[in-house]
Amino acid sequence: MTADRLPFRDPQLPFGKRVDDLLGRLTLDERIALLHQFAPAVDRLGVPAFRTGQEALHGVAWMGPATVFPQAVGLGATWNEDLVRRVGEAVSTEVRAMRARDDRVGLNVWAPTVNLLRHPLWGRGEEGYSEDPALTSAIATAYTRGLRGDHPVYWRTAPVLKHWLAHNNETDRDTASASVRPRVLHEYDLRAFRTAVEAGAVAGVMPAYNLVNGRPNHVSPYLREHLRTWTDRELLVCSDAGAPSNLVDSEHYFDTHEEATAAALRAGVDSFTDHGTDGSKTTARVRGALDRGLLEESDVDTAVRRQLHVRLALGEFDPDLDPYAGTDAFDTAEHRALALEAAEQAVVLLANDGLLPLDPDAGQRVAVVGPLADECKLDWYSGTLIHRSSPLDGLRDRFGADRVTHAEGADVVRLRCAAGLLRVPDGGGTAGTAARGAEGALDPALLAGRTDLPPLTVDGRGTEFALTDWGGGVLTLRAPDGHYLSVADDRRVRASADQPGGWVVQETFRLEPHDGGHLLRHLGTGGHVSVAADGVKVAADGEGAPAVFAVETVRRGADEVAAAAGAADVVVVVAGNDPHINGRETEDRTTLALPEAQDRLWRAARAANPRTVLVLASSYPYAVPDAAAELPALLWTAHGGQAAGTALARVLAGDVSPAGRLPQTWYAADADLPDLFDYDVIGGRQTYLYFDGRPLFPFGHGLTYTAFTYADLAAERRGDTVRVAFTVANTGPAASDEVAQVYARAVDPAVPRPHRELVAHRRVHLASGARERLEFEVPLCALGFWDVAHGRWTVAPGTYAFEAAASSADVRLTGTVEVTGPAPAPRPVLERGLDAADYDEQRGTRIADRSRVSGDCVTPAGEGAGELLFRACDLGAGAASAALEVSGTGAVTLALGDGTPLASADVAVPGGPYAYTRVHVPVEAAGVRDLRIGLTGTVRLATVAFTRAES
Repeated sequence: MTADRLPFRDPQLPFGKRVDDLLGRLTLDERIALLHQFAPAVDRLGVPAFRTGQEALHGVAWMGPATVFPQAVGLGATWNEDLVRRVGEAVSTEVRAMRARDDRVGLNVWAPTVNLLRHPLWGRGEEGYSEDPALTSAIATAYTRGLRGDHPVYWRTAPVLKHWLAHNNETDRDTASASVRPRVLHEYDLRAFRTAVEAGAVAGVMPAYNLVNGRPNHVSPYLREHLRTWTDRELLVCSDAGAPSNLVDSEHYFDTHEEATAAALRAGVDSFTDHGTDGSKTTARVRGALDRGLLEESDVDTAVRRQLHVRLALGEFDPDLDPYAGTDAFDTAEHRALALEAAEQAVVLLANDGLLPLDPDAGQRVAVVGPLADECKLDWYSGTLIHRSSPLDGLRDRFGADRVTHAEGADVVRLRCAAGLLRVPDGGGTAGTAARGAEGALDPALLAGRTDLPPLTVDGRGTEFALTDWGGGVLTLRAPDGHYLSVADDRRVRASADQPGGWVVQETFRLEPHDGGHLLRHLGTGGHVSVAADGVKVAADGEGAPAVFAVETVRRGADEVAAAAGAADVVVVVAGNDPHINGRETEDRTTLALPEAQDRLWRAARAANPRTVLVLASSYPYAVPDAAAELPALLWTAHGGQAAGTALARVLAGDVSPAGRLPQTWYAADADLPDLFDYDVIGGRQTYLYFDGRPLFPFGHGLTYTAFTYADLAAERRGDTVRVAFTVANTGPAASDEVAQVYARAVDPAVPRPHRELVAHRRVHLASGARERLEFEVPLCALGFWDVAHGRWTVAPGTYAFEAAASSADVRLTGTVEVTGPAPAPRPVLERGLDAADYDEQRGTRIADRSRVSGDCVTPAGEGAGELLFRACDLGAGAASAALEVSGTGAVTLALGDGTPLASADVAVPGGPYAYTRVHVPVEAAGVRDLRIGLTGTVRLATVAFTRAES
């Protein structure tokens, strides 16, 4: 029988039978080879090569020109699932069209990122949608539906959700562990993934680099215990780049790569993204694990089976039936219009005293100033721009080029050393560079700059450089021809880059005070700039003394901005971040503050012209309380892709009424933030759900150019749902979208619950004078919480308030619903004992791994003592003793909630952290009591079991 007539190619057979047939025809070596990201072809069966991984976060990334949509956090700011679904459709259509021209383009797309934006200093906040799990899961579900397509059998692309699980720090991201207690796990982190998976539009997930509760995500038991229980589909789990090797190399979780590979495969990782295109090391490790008895062939087969299901769904073996095989729509008029629509809907009007909108027909002179005024910034997961629209471009198009002036506001400087002034040779900068890298990129080379251009020299004339301070002393220097100073592999400094970028940015520097002048440190290499006979370079260690520079300021940026502002009728200051600098993948931010240089610019503009608008174009929130208090208008937009400038101009001109809403809290100061590594949103009082302070701008906030009223709220329970309805009316002068938000809260909760929690929302368009009755069906389970006392999801009886709101801090209407049922029972500790991680409150502890495979324990965090509090423990007629399951060295104490001691035990268990023993201590306590457990040293407590007192 020829290969094209084998059963696995018969579209009349169910996928399961086709997969079984193909699997049975593959040799063991062929099956093992399929476990690597770059799976080779099996020519004898006509099976082509396949690779997992095509970045598609907000457009097709890394593969050249493509439509670039707003950053993911900007898509989150639209609060519009229909729009985001259409963006997903456009992106996946372009994936298919590009695949038809270039077989390096993959159909297994690694998007979207659904990690919750718990902490605004996280460097990758631009990749997520929201701090709220309901909004995140709604947007993610919409995007994956667009990526998947609507055919009942075949998928346009196969989306993989990133990054499983509780991943919110780039600092020590491959070695840090997030301590995630069960309530946070179930009520917060898992929810972001679950809805999209249950909706049936997700092909799989990618584990994160970090550890959760002491265990690397790439061997997470939650893949089996939770993820794979949410669907009957064969989900594909793709490792992050290099993460399988990290299990040994950086995390030291296993002693050998064979053990690590076996553990990851058995935990549920199906595709290993490691060592670039070279699959030989992965296959050798799998073979070694089999030889050592760490794996069974069935473990390999399970992973391969999941991969083959995805390949069948993508139509690989049914080209004549694949409805997407002929897709060639690319950079279409529809895609360009959608990019503009998305950018418009992502703009959030934070404050406005009536200055906006501006009238384009009034003849006003507009000054557009600031470091991002003439920029259309891309991020690490962007494609290459086909079309470009900066704020300056957009405003000139809309208001008239003769009425719009521009001032960047960068300081213009010369750099003088003992040998002379730095100079760019004639013809020294003509083009920039590009690079790929990170999660499965085709070319992992780092951006290193051009080597075919002459390096900088020194002479008596010098070059005037535009110096931009991006905050924290991080600088870029740009030559008059527009190219940035960059450092190549040969360590020479050249004016060669179009933009800062690359996996390691080679275009950033820092001036360090030294001997009456400054050393110029290149941040990409860490070395200092020196001057040699063959040109300016970054000196390697021991290569000689670095040059000491004097900075000669030719023109101050603030003065340039003030002059432009003073000559204009209105000023638009465009500030924010470069997505490759100070907050990005591999780098967290250190502060919420706007860079000092940018802060000076808006202040200079306002001093010269009170009619000043501040536009923050950024990947994340800023703390700008002075700007919010002093300026007449303030807007935020994520980097809006190819149509960002046009969209902003249309909003400023009133062609579009802004209706974006903040997808995360904007805090007033760094002091409002928890520690970056504190993942306990409940105990740490984090996000709008629990934050007790007053934010600068709350979650869900956003203004428009009109006014909306809310009326006639009705909330009633109907079986397993609560029906909420109210009327929204546009009572202002302009047509606009409104984002109606529904929040719920427990009125008198017995355990800590959110101040309010988003349970529904809808973005609607209303003409001036129009009204619409909105109805929402809220599942009763949305009112629940994870009951640690009984290990289950629980909706407690009581009164629940349902709030119709314009933001989490702007509640317009409230209704209540009564939920009946039995009250939560006390902890049945005599029957079930206590799992240490199921505490109600804690102080000074962290959750760790009970074993390398599964389970949790609790141990003191750092040095000192920790304490766990367990409320309402039912000890019945009395407990006689407690058995403590412990490892490590230290002490455990038991006490009642009021501090009355019950028992104590010294612990010294040999054999390492996973060698547990049971220590028995007598206790005398009865009734329903709170219990406190104290921990010291390196002791790990897994469980406590109680025995009854004899009656």
